[in-house]
Amino acid sequence: MIQPERITSFNKHEPKGSYILYWMQSAVRTRFNHALEYAIERSNDLKKPLIVVFCLVRSYPEASTVHYRFLWEGLQDVNRSLSERGIGFQILSGSPVDIIPRIADDACMIVSDQGWIRLQREWRQKVIDAVPCKVVVVETNMIVPVHVASPKEEWSAGTFRPKITRQLPSFLHPLTTRHVQVESTDYQPFMEISSATKREFNQEPVTDDTSPQFLPGGETAADHYLSAFLSGTIDRYEATHNDPTARATSYLSAYLHFGQISPLDIALRVMDHPGPGTNAFLEQLIVRRELSHNFVWYNPRYDHYDGLPEWTRKTLGKHRMDSREYSYTLADLEQCRTHDTAWNAMQLSMIRTGYLHGYLRMYWGKKILEWTEIPEEAYDIALSLNNRYELDGRDPNGFCGVAWCFGKHDRPWKERPVFGTIRFMNEAGLRRKFRLDGWVDRTLELYS
Repeated sequence: MIQPERITSFNKHEPKGSYILYWMQSAVRTRFNHALEYAIERSNDLKKPLIVVFCLVRSYPEASTVHYRFLWEGLQDVNRSLSERGIGFQILSGSPVDIIPRIADDACMIVSDQGWIRLQREWRQKVIDAVPCKVVVVETNMIVPVHVASPKEEWSAGTFRPKITRQLPSFLHPLTTRHVQVESTDYQPFMEISSATKREFNQEPVTDDTSPQFLPGGETAADHYLSAFLSGTIDRYEATHNDPTARATSYLSAYLHFGQISPLDIALRVMDHPGPGTNAFLEQLIVRRELSHNFVWYNPRYDHYDGLPEWTRKTLGKHRMDSREYSYTLADLEQCRTHDTAWNAMQLSMIRTGYLHGYLRMYWGKKILEWTEIPEEAYDIALSLNNRYELDGRDPNGFCGVAWCFGKHDRPWKERPVFGTIRFMNEAGLRRKFRLDGWVDRTLELYS
C-alpha cells in the first residue's frame, strides 16, 4: 500500500514519452522503497520500460572518501537487485540539475524520492522547472510524511510525540513488492552521458583512504545489522544503549542517512519482537528521528546558529564573555589536540571510522561549546566536524543533534558559566554511565 499522502505531483503534463524515469536521490535501496514501487506501478499502467538513474556528484559539499565509499557500495547493491528484477539502472556522473533535464525529453514522467535538506530541495525545484514532463515525488524515508506529522516546527519531543503517534496506524503498513511487465535491463538511452566509476571518486580523497571501514555500505549490510540487533541486542537496548561499551545499539544510522534501509521496514520488524527494548528503540526511530526532519523541513535556518530557539541564543549571549578555562581552534579540535584525552579519542573515532556512539556525540558537542570563544563559532565548528567526519552527517539527524547540544528541543537547566541554562555534560557523567578509561584505551590503540 502506498498512502496518497506520500505522493506529491508537480505540473499536469500528459505522459507522452517512451519510458518512466526514477531519479533515485535519497533512497538508495530496492526494498521497502515506495518511490520505486510507485514507478513500477506507472510503468506497468503505461506499458513503458522503467529506467532508474542515480546522479553521483563528485563535489558534494563536505563529503569525504569514506562517505563516497559507503554510498558506492550501496549503489552496487541496488544495481544487482534491480538487475534481478529486470529493471535498468545507470549511475551517471554529474549534478542532477544538469543531467536529469538532459535525459527527460523522452520520459513519460519522472518519479523521485523526497529529500529534506536545502541542496536536495534546490535540486528538485530546478529539475521541476526545467523538464517537459510530469514530476512525482514520493516520500519513502519517513514513516509519517513530515507535513502529515505536523504542519509546523515543533518545540520538543513532548509536543511532537502525540501528533505523530495519532498518525502511526495509517502508515505502519507493509509495502508490496511489484514486478515490472516491461523489462529494461538492456535499455540504455543515456549512453552519451558519462557513467560514474568507483575510481573517479577516489582520486582526491578528503580523508585518509587507508582508514579502517567500520561499516560496509549497502542494503544487504543494513539488513544484516538489523537482524543481528533483533536477535538479542534489542533486549539490552533500554538498559544499556547509552553505554558505548555495551554494543547495544543498532548501528543503522548511517544506513538510514543514505537511504539504504527503510525506517518503516525497521519499525515493523522491531514491533514483531516485543520486549523491554522495543518501545525505547521506537521512540528513537520514530519520535526523535522524525522530529529532526520536522526541524529541517520547517526551519530555513536549520544549519545556522540563528536557527536556534530564542531562549538558547539569549542565555548563551548573556554568557558569551565568560572566561573559558580552555580555548581551542577548529584546527586544534580537528586534530585531537585538547587536554581531554576522552574527547580526543571521540574525535579520532569519528575521523577513522565515520562513527561515534550517540551518547558520546552529545558530550563531544557540549565540549566544543565549552571550549570555543563564542557560541556562534562553536556551532559552526561542531556542525563542520560532524558533517565532514560522520557517516550520518549532512543529515536532519546530524543538524538536529548539533542543535540539541545548544539547547534545541531541550529545556532550561541550572545556570552556570559559559552554558547559561543550556544542559551541561562533564566527564564525571560519562564515568557514571560506563567504564570510560577502558573505552578510551581501546579506541586509541585501534586508531592512533
